[in-house]
Amino acid sequence: NDCLRLVLMLLLSPQCAGEENWVDSRTIYVGHKEPPPGTEAYIPQRYPDNRIVSSKYTFWNFIPKNLFEQFRRIANFYFLIIFVVQLIIDTPTSPVTSGLPLFFVITVTAIKQGYEDWLRHKADNAMNQCPVHFIQHGKLVRKQSRKLRVGDIVMVKEDETFPCDLIFLSSNRADGTCHVTTASLDGESSHKTHYAVQDTKGFHAEEDVDGLLATIECEQPQPDLYKFVGRINVYNDQNDPVVRPLGSENLLLRGAKLKNTEKIFGVAIYTGMETKMALNYQSKSQKRSAVEKSMNTFLIVYLCILISKALINTVLKYVWQSEPFRDEPWYNQKTESERQRNLFLRAFTDFLAFMVLFNYIIPVSMYVTVEMQKFLGSYFITWDEDMFDEETGEGPLVNTSDLNEELGQVVHLHGQTGTLTENNMAFKECCIEGHVHVPHVICNGQVLPDASGIDMIDSSPGVSGREREELFFRALCLCHTVQVKDDDQMDHGDGPGKSPDSGKSCVYISSSPDEVALVEGVQRLGFTFLRLKDNYMEILNRDNDLERFELLEVLSFDSVRRRMSVIVKSVTGEIYLFCKGADSSIFPRVIEGKVDQIRSRVERNAVEGLRTLCVAYKRLIPEEYEGVSKLLQSAKVALQDREKKLAEAYEHIEKDLILLGATAVEDRLQEKAADTIEALQKAGIKVWVLTGDKMETAAATCYACKLFRRGTQLLELTTKRIEEQSLHDVLFELSKTVLRCSGSLTRDSFSGLSTDMHDYGLIIDGAALSLIMKPREDGSSGNYRELFLEICRNCSAVLCCRMAPLQKAQIVKLIKFSKEHPITLAIGDGANDVSMILEAHVGIGVIGKEGRQAARNSDYAIPKFKHLKKMLLVHGHFYYIRISELVQYFFYKNVCFIFPQFLYQFFCGFSQQTLYDTAYLTLYNISFTSLPILLYSLMEQHVGIDVLKRDPTLYRDIAKNALLRWRVFIYWTFLGVFDALVFFFGAYFMFENTTVTSNGQMFGNWTFGALVFTVMVFTVTLKLALDTHYWTWVNHFVIWGSLLFYVVFSLLWGGVIWPFLSYQRMYYVFIHMLSSGPAWLGIILLITVSLLPDVLKKVLCRQLWPTATEKTQARNQCLSVEQPTVFMLSQTASGLSF
Repeated sequence: NDCLRLVLMLLLSPQCAGEENWVDSRTIYVGHKEPPPGTEAYIPQRYPDNRIVSSKYTFWNFIPKNLFEQFRRIANFYFLIIFVVQLIIDTPTSPVTSGLPLFFVITVTAIKQGYEDWLRHKADNAMNQCPVHFIQHGKLVRKQSRKLRVGDIVMVKEDETFPCDLIFLSSNRADGTCHVTTASLDGESSHKTHYAVQDTKGFHAEEDVDGLLATIECEQPQPDLYKFVGRINVYNDQNDPVVRPLGSENLLLRGAKLKNTEKIFGVAIYTGMETKMALNYQSKSQKRSAVEKSMNTFLIVYLCILISKALINTVLKYVWQSEPFRDEPWYNQKTESERQRNLFLRAFTDFLAFMVLFNYIIPVSMYVTVEMQKFLGSYFITWDEDMFDEETGEGPLVNTSDLNEELGQVVHLHGQTGTLTENNMAFKECCIEGHVHVPHVICNGQVLPDASGIDMIDSSPGVSGREREELFFRALCLCHTVQVKDDDQMDHGDGPGKSPDSGKSCVYISSSPDEVALVEGVQRLGFTFLRLKDNYMEILNRDNDLERFELLEVLSFDSVRRRMSVIVKSVTGEIYLFCKGADSSIFPRVIEGKVDQIRSRVERNAVEGLRTLCVAYKRLIPEEYEGVSKLLQSAKVALQDREKKLAEAYEHIEKDLILLGATAVEDRLQEKAADTIEALQKAGIKVWVLTGDKMETAAATCYACKLFRRGTQLLELTTKRIEEQSLHDVLFELSKTVLRCSGSLTRDSFSGLSTDMHDYGLIIDGAALSLIMKPREDGSSGNYRELFLEICRNCSAVLCCRMAPLQKAQIVKLIKFSKEHPITLAIGDGANDVSMILEAHVGIGVIGKEGRQAARNSDYAIPKFKHLKKMLLVHGHFYYIRISELVQYFFYKNVCFIFPQFLYQFFCGFSQQTLYDTAYLTLYNISFTSLPILLYSLMEQHVGIDVLKRDPTLYRDIAKNALLRWRVFIYWTFLGVFDALVFFFGAYFMFENTTVTSNGQMFGNWTFGALVFTVMVFTVTLKLALDTHYWTWVNHFVIWGSLLFYVVFSLLWGGVIWPFLSYQRMYYVFIHMLSSGPAWLGIILLITVSLLPDVLKKVLCRQLWPTATEKTQARNQCLSVEQPTVFMLSQTASGLSF
């Protein structure tokens, strides 16, 4: 069998070595040592080296790869095609007119991306060349990090960063632990404890570690930082190896830093681009904003307009040339080859020429301007001092700038109770067998030395009750993952019976603030957890006696089971399983205990908004524990479906429990959480709370933060109600209730409330949601979902409790793809919120005590929930106003630019003659009109910041993409067409058959074009000035500076004979035009006429149909006028008094 196995493995070795994706696991030989003969075949495997490559380009592929990526954008590709057409056929404009703007856009983007990539190369080289200590032949060798290979044994010292993903073999600590920080991976600065392999933790010297003979089997690399499945086979003198499970607690990740530990030894299992840190470089799925989608739609419309213009002109050209004297005038006779040329080919060439002539209607520079606006605009969030939290020293983070304007479009907000509370837990009480214990002093992060008494609210328990009470306290002292911060005082030299000052010596750290609150709370009640040392947990009881329990197993907490357990062994040999968790996961597994009394207390605490946990236990006889141990061991060492097998094992073990009692912990509401929710609701945003908490706890939190009000009628769609009636009946009954009272009034889909309507709040639990989402027997699930959504539309707020993380994402997805397609925002603070954050249109993470996973996976991160108000109502509002004006203005100014060119063809025999000079065609979008709109889109404030915060209803004015709707788009387009008609025909009729210069000289073709172009540049710039509400010196400088630059450029361009030009058609043209008095009058008159309709429209709309924003602007203007008047009157009055 061994021979056959060896042959098969050797035959498959090329695949195993080179094609690792073919197998689910990999085998690593520690120190590259072959296993003992007869155990298994030694197959050298090829893995990548430890080089990190975060850069996209190399020196050789930068130009082709970057160009390929840039020309994948449809606008760039379109202009490339136009440029190529200009090179191939005889077109009316020079290829420079299309090529130069395209070259400018491509070059600017390439320089930006090249610089960013150069920085990445620099960082990669610094990382790859840093020194690392290897163990070779029992000695330490120093090499560069990039030379590290899978299987190498590495030594890392304190405050050094791990060079790759390592399995932790040993440390200088006797208990085989080490502390690490993972701030560069997930942002968490707290110390995490990792554990060495049980059989190697005693190897403290290089020679010991080098003598280790072992193989590691583990999963192939995957990006989840918090999951790892593997096992290690340690070969001692015996034939059979010792097999130990490996989990995330044994894995030290690249990028993490070693703390409070002198040195550790580890074996490399994932190197280079296979490390979890490198796999997390891959970006999340790209989210696109509603503005970007509108922009692309408008671009397609303008492309259709362009093709229509080219077709119309092509057809009219051949209609015009149908007369022989027009087709071949005496001064321009065709050659014989031209006469015989194919008509279709001639028409197609002319069509392409017209496409080239009118192509400037598509604004190529708009994409670059939008990118710059988003990138630079995102800094306004990070610079906002109001959103900086001094307590934590944290400010807001922007992980993507692509969704800035989406912050101003949110209709649906999904949060959870954890984001509304401080996550600063305070132990309130515990209930043991119906007896309630309240500590004198509630400790909240600090331990006060003078409070260890107990208030007994109910009658005192008997002798058996006293035993249960102490068992309960022991359970709280032992069933947790809390670490005690290192302190020299913890080494009790005075003997085991002496207690140190419990108030000063025990500083607890944990990833969960609930656990710290419970351990500190039980310390107030007389039982103190001291430390975990050599797998023994030490606690001090009420009599100050030291008790030691051997920690046999930890059944870790997970969000599905909603509970955790430990199996411990006392000094007397008794084995206990202590279990704590949510009441819904503990009560069904209890066979004994005062369930009714404890349940009633739990429900009462939940109604008060306290977070409750139940505690239970059972005794295990040694034989029973042996079976449990084997079951857990087989599940732990499984490489396939380990999580599933562990879950089954936990389910089997955690049953037949005896209920001891329950705890209540208070999580205070965050500062201004209620004000924030109230403001968001006024802004027309529907707020849904998705939480894993009990219904009563979550409802109490919702009342506290004003999501539910006193007049809110609560509707329940819970498992309890569905058990009494069918789901179908419950849904239809709720639907009737909300629709009957709403009567003829209908809510505006998912946006906000109507004050005339009855106020409803819906509560649904996870189990009921599963039934709604579950496909029906006839294969359809749409009816229930639609009915559920209809009920939700008529409710002011919705609370979803007992939700699993995946269900939160399902809810967001359900709303996201409902028929109204509302913009959704999800906000969360923990790892269980990540799926919801990734699913929503905009994901916001709260940088809190629950860790940094939510903030790391979000689009934006804020320190506190209250900062959401300013982020949406101020920043989101401004971003949307600015970018919508930018997009509409770009299309408007390009219509103004090209439509006169279209009209000109009717007066030049459709000969494709250009109206403007090549320089004007090239620089119009790049220089003359680009900076003012960029500055506007960065700095415009149509109303003040304080006004937006004070009046949230202004947010409704921009809801549902209001400024980029078809009506507004068509208005801007027709305004552009009107202005173009004024430019062209105003100049045409004003100077037709008229002598406009003092010497009787007539204006020529290029002077006419220069006149139209001058009026156009001034009109589109002044149009932007009229739209500007917030003036600073920068706006003045850019707007008037752009106009001055145009005039100076035109004077220079036409005032000098440029030797590099093959033509001098613009020589003296601009100066000649300005030397005419009627030309000056015409320019002023045409600019006034062009701007007049927009001014009249604004005045009429503000007077007759003002929006809330316009009313506010008018009110503020009145106040600003009144204030100086009042000041002057007061000054006059004071003068008279003298």
